[in-house]
Amino acid sequence: MKFEDYRISDEIKKSLEKLGYKKPTDIQFKAIPPIMKGEDVLAIAQTGTGKTAAFAIPILDRLQFSKNRRRGDGIKCVVMVPTRELALQITEVFNEIGRHTRVDTFSVFGGVEQGPQIAKLEAGIDILVATPGRLFDLVSQGHINLNRVEVLVLDEADHMLDLGFIHDIRQLITKLPRNRQTLFFSATIDEKIKDLAYSLVNKPVRIQISPKDPVSKNVDHSVMYVEMDDKRFFLERVVRENPDKKILAFVRTKVRAERVVAAMERAGIEAISIHGGKEQKDRLDVMKKFKKGDVKLLIATDVSARGIDIPNVDYVVNYDLPDQPENYVHRVGRTGRGTAKGIAVSFCAPEEKPVLDEIQQYLTKDIKVLQLDREDHEATIDFSAAATYDWKALIKEAEESEAQAKIAKSKKAKAKSKKKK
Repeated sequence: MKFEDYRISDEIKKSLEKLGYKKPTDIQFKAIPPIMKGEDVLAIAQTGTGKTAAFAIPILDRLQFSKNRRRGDGIKCVVMVPTRELALQITEVFNEIGRHTRVDTFSVFGGVEQGPQIAKLEAGIDILVATPGRLFDLVSQGHINLNRVEVLVLDEADHMLDLGFIHDIRQLITKLPRNRQTLFFSATIDEKIKDLAYSLVNKPVRIQISPKDPVSKNVDHSVMYVEMDDKRFFLERVVRENPDKKILAFVRTKVRAERVVAAMERAGIEAISIHGGKEQKDRLDVMKKFKKGDVKLLIATDVSARGIDIPNVDYVVNYDLPDQPENYVHRVGRTGRGTAKGIAVSFCAPEEKPVLDEIQQYLTKDIKVLQLDREDHEATIDFSAAATYDWKALIKEAEESEAQAKIAKSKKAKAKSKKKK
């Protein structure tokens, strides 16, 4: 079945055609029909499966022709997401698919001034994409009225729970009409997720897209055993061997991110970083540069691993292995999106081996190992532009080695002479 066969508006079909959407993904094929019928949906699907379009298409179609569609009546749809980056991305998808409709989508999130957000809300919108914290604040202050909401979407619900948003979510639910459609999307399912989901949905259509291998078949992923101090040389090598590729490298902390950026700069490679320590304006600027390809290497913490869709990421490097095994899937899922192919490589230091074991246990299979012989390893470091040497020390070391070799040779000759006697 193709999108042109769906009973959706010509305006949306026109946008989908321009965006290159021809056939629905598995999650879209299974989720769109029940959402269009007004049923509640509980969907479990891995990252990169096209979840956003799965709910954006039917919601836009519904609101475009809604009899109650008057902006003065208030917001008709709320989409809750865990991070500001995801809020912006989902808003962009709604705006792209709804370009030829009259539906207006807007996002609110923390880390920026409330003023401009409040002004836009007062002007009237149809769809609000928001992080729970900022949404709760604006509702509490009386700037957002949720009593006209017809559709509630919780996206990346498992991550929202991990970030401690459960209290805000439950408080916000009490402000929503009981008679609404609820769409619940999560990458994983456990008892906490089940409890939250079934407290919100009413006789839902349950959809689970869970292939045996949680890593997309489009991603060729492997691991390389590298000493912690040598990782920067191997990242440099990846960049130099792929000069035209867009590379996303993940590290554990914001401090590590800045250190890796500095190490790349010493090697003559331009890199930028994104992490929770940056101002929102700076984060948006970084994402813009990387998306456009103005800078080919982005160093990120896990703030960018969940749900963010950066076009045409060719290569993912796990510079540090993630603390949470499931984050491995989210990280490598930044490449090989849709029908594209991608490559991911993880640098594993000896002290990270227990973490690698946990990841492989989570995947229920071993990750392919990239074998590196000693000569190749030494060549990577020797030819690094960042490698600095004390040449006098090296010459002295060579002279000492030569002297030791002469002494050893002399001792051997003397021992041989004694045996003959």
